[in-house]
Amino acid sequence: MAIARGAGTEIIRSTLYEDIGAVATNLIVGVQHHIYTVLSVTVHAVAVNTSDNYVKMHIQGFDTGPNYATAQVIKIFQQTMNANETFVWNDKFSFNGFEGVALSSTLSTTAEQDAIADQGSSVVQYLIINGGNANNQFDGNCTYIDQNNA
Repeated sequence: MAIARGAGTEIIRSTLYEDIGAVATNLIVGVQHHIYTVLSVTVHAVAVNTSDNYVKMHIQGFDTGPNYATAQVIKIFQQTMNANETFVWNDKFSFNGFEGVALSSTLSTTAEQDAIADQGSSVVQYLIINGGNANNQFDGNCTYIDQNNA
């Protein structure tokens, strides 16, 4: 039996990844009118290069700060790692599946705040992970809650 994913549902999900190097890998691909709450990301360094031996995670999404621009890289963490180490990110955070309608200045009103929450644009937001070097090999998982408000 399939998991119910219709409007008004809230489900826990996870993604697994193996041998992540320098190529950006999507952990979450946003869906319009969804809110994602990341519970934890676990990373194990199978092998790392002697330079650029880090793993990083970011959201590609709308910058509501002074640049108010679409599809920006908003870094969540960058962690230097040695072979056979494990790093756990368990600080919870949420983000929308789609960008809101573009702002013309820094977020300053409740109407602008609502426009972001309404996710009225056609631009997907992503949670992305990658290493600093093509020879890095990171394995792990991401556990999150997917709230469907469509």
